[in-house]
Amino acid sequence: MYPHERSLVKQLSEKPFALIGVNSDSDLDGIREIVKEKNITWRSFWNGPDGTFGPISTKWNVSGWPTIYVVDADGTIRYKNVRGPKMDEAVTTLLAEMGHQVKLVHEDHAENE
Repeated sequence: MYPHERSLVKQLSEKPFALIGVNSDSDLDGIREIVKEKNITWRSFWNGPDGTFGPISTKWNVSGWPTIYVVDADGTIRYKNVRGPKMDEAVTTLLAEMGHQVKLVHEDHAENE
């Protein structure tokens, strides 16, 4: 999913859009290496040493990884577990509601991330 996420961040850099990640790995040093290796440029939070049972996933009722929430400008979860084209549709729909028309373009990626 990283190539798709990088593409969204790049294409929507001038729009009211933010991608936020939560990592559930218990090894913080390992996470730092993954962030560097996978070129994760967006804000990403650590769920703590308890991994999938950490405070963020507990508060947001996350029971499986990855879980995707698309949240609107009012903080309301509007879509859950949308990926690829469905994620694009969710994001562009919410941006259109705010008066921002966008057309997202993604290259095919051979790497399996």
